[in-house]
Amino acid sequence: MVERKVLINTLSEWLQPQLFKDYCPNGLQVEGKSHIKKIVTGVTASQALVDQAISLQADALLVHHGYFWRGEAEPVVGMKKKRLQALLANDINLLAYHLPLDAHPELGNNAQLAKQLGWKVTQGMDADMNTSIGLVGEVPDELTVEAFSQQITKVLGRSPLVIQSGNQPIKRVAWCTGAAQGFIEKAAQLGVDAYLSGEISEPTVHSARELGIHYFAAGHHATERYGIKALGAALAGHFGLEHVFVDIDNPV
Repeated sequence: MVERKVLINTLSEWLQPQLFKDYCPNGLQVEGKSHIKKIVTGVTASQALVDQAISLQADALLVHHGYFWRGEAEPVVGMKKKRLQALLANDINLLAYHLPLDAHPELGNNAQLAKQLGWKVTQGMDADMNTSIGLVGEVPDELTVEAFSQQITKVLGRSPLVIQSGNQPIKRVAWCTGAAQGFIEKAAQLGVDAYLSGEISEPTVHSARELGIHYFAAGHHATERYGIKALGAALAGHFGLEHVFVDIDNPV
């Protein structure tokens, strides 16, 4: 068991949320029990995940995508009311970490995706590795576009959407999990052979073709499962807590 404030302080120490200008509040979003024995983790605090946390008798729900996003409607009605009502009625803490979890050099989404795929991290897409949202690295062996796609499919359990640009093999790659297709120009400037993210937009196709870089849209949810799971496991080991990762399927 750990006090909520101790858990939050530890997360703040590990993830350094104050270093990021984010689109949502990082940290405690909904207050629940003051002492925590069991944590449920998942990518997004959807109603389905909240219901699972209730069923598992969690004291805290720790997610990458929480609530109160910049620009969203403020009234607590409809879907928002139902989610908050369920958490409050069951005294479950909701904690969410967005960009700080993307960027963490060990537990972050990008670092954990590289670990899953066996890629060697060589640098950040930004100069400061501690706050870089995207990473750059190398695959162990030079791969064709088809072989690279097959590896992603095998590890993530879903086939990426591939925009091939030329026939050059892939050795150096840049990646940023989630909805980071807009970083493709930055990736091209870094001289990599391929760029991987979670989603794709109509302009991304033209950018990849004209910049001469292969692009792989491997799924927003699929690329961001590993950071929150690693964070939950690290907390469980640190404090001796029970931890359950719940994967609510999402095809996007």
